[in-house]
Amino acid sequence: EVQLVESGGGLVQPGGSLRLSCAASGFPFSSYTMGWLRQAPGKGLERVSTINGGGGYTYYADSVKGRFTISRDNAKTTLYLQLNSLKTEDTAMYYCARNDLRGWSTRGQGTQVTVSS
Repeated sequence: EVQLVESGGGLVQPGGSLRLSCAASGFPFSSYTMGWLRQAPGKGLERVSTINGGGGYTYYADSVKGRFTISRDNAKTTLYLQLNSLKTEDTAMYYCARNDLRGWSTRGQGTQVTVSS
């Protein structure tokens, strides 16, 4: 059974940092491009960042470029997202997702990030 379990979200002040983790199991993790998606209240799902299986190629949405860093540890089957210089507009539910024939629909339950003073 494929499982993606996110952790690390929370409440942080503007300018602060968080590190999200996603523990993956049930599939050959290193064979898949992985990513982080987010959904803010009242908005659609946004692809924030992706990383290929080997970790050598990454993508960032313009809204987070230079502030967020995606990484993965294939030995630990874990995906990470470092969030720095957080803004109120980064407030959203963050989902770890696997890219496969179904697109990005294989996702975890999400972890909430709230940026507020």
